[in-house]
Amino acid sequence: MELEQRSAVFTELGRQLKSILTRESEASFAASTLIDAIDNAKNLNGWFTRDNVVHAISCIADSLEEEKMSRWLKSYSKASLNRNSSMRIGVLMAGNIPLVGFHDMLCVLISGHHFVGKASSKDGTLINAVAKLIIDIQPEFESSIEFEQNSFSSIDAIIATGSDNASTYIQYYFDKYPNLIRKNRNSIAILTGNESQQEIELLGEDIFRYFGLGCRNVSKIYVPVNYDFDKLFKGLFKYSNVVENNKYANNYDYNKAILLLDKVQLLDNGFILLHEDEQIASPVGTLHYEYYHSTKEVLKKLDQLYTGKVQCVVSNDKTFPKAVTFGSTQNPQLWEYADGVDTLEFLNTLSDK
Repeated sequence: MELEQRSAVFTELGRQLKSILTRESEASFAASTLIDAIDNAKNLNGWFTRDNVVHAISCIADSLEEEKMSRWLKSYSKASLNRNSSMRIGVLMAGNIPLVGFHDMLCVLISGHHFVGKASSKDGTLINAVAKLIIDIQPEFESSIEFEQNSFSSIDAIIATGSDNASTYIQYYFDKYPNLIRKNRNSIAILTGNESQQEIELLGEDIFRYFGLGCRNVSKIYVPVNYDFDKLFKGLFKYSNVVENNKYANNYDYNKAILLLDKVQLLDNGFILLHEDEQIASPVGTLHYEYYHSTKEVLKKLDQLYTGKVQCVVSNDKTFPKAVTFGSTQNPQLWEYADGVDTLEFLNTLSDK
């Protein structure tokens, strides 16, 4: 298939995903498989509530619109994307949020390579169902998509996502292959104190979507000295039902008990715990905060201490380069790559090695 044909398949995938979510048309067998996977997701993984699964699929569908696909792909050489031979790309997928491995699968297939996926046990049903839908749209993809149940049997390169500890092992194990290996990242928000209630409510989306389990979730906020936390809590109150999820509630209760035992000073509103901490990563049910006196102080810390650790910076202060708007972290565009590493460029260079 030529690039235009592959791109059209994914544009059609986006259209069908929207149709599935709205139940606008009679479902094919492949579509019914995905519908069943959506309906049963929480039974297999307590973190995958229907709301979160639907949100993930909706974001994917929106990103696959023709105009966005064209904008994404025009940055790359058509020659590199219309290669004569393909390589077998192993993709070791995370399972922290629904369909988190989809973008890697998309990149492999749109680049003309052969996708060899190893799905997380936490997310395997959903990603397999989407793969079946792709094949249903274009049967030629059947020879380019496969999933491994155990170890990779035969690959030419590897893309993997894991924790800092796991990535060290992955790097060692797959060192002989061209590789793109991602580590832990977290996102932060830098508040000025002048945010509107609407902006704070949108910040809640960045904090609580997927229960804070994604690398794009805000896990720490920087606030000016004498910041009014009452304003923050008022804006976050609309997310108070997050604690109705048993897994989230268990984490909230556990972390509260640990922090109280350690005599850590807490701000607690009944569904999230705030405490002052220099660490960016915070456990589920908690949010770290740190005071600052000037934006230069925060910029210095980001440059010197947290290079390679921050995925997104949320702020309406234009001082911070590449800052994203409130409420947008969990709706990334195709060109917003994990860890800031261009996955498609990595795949395009493989044939030159």
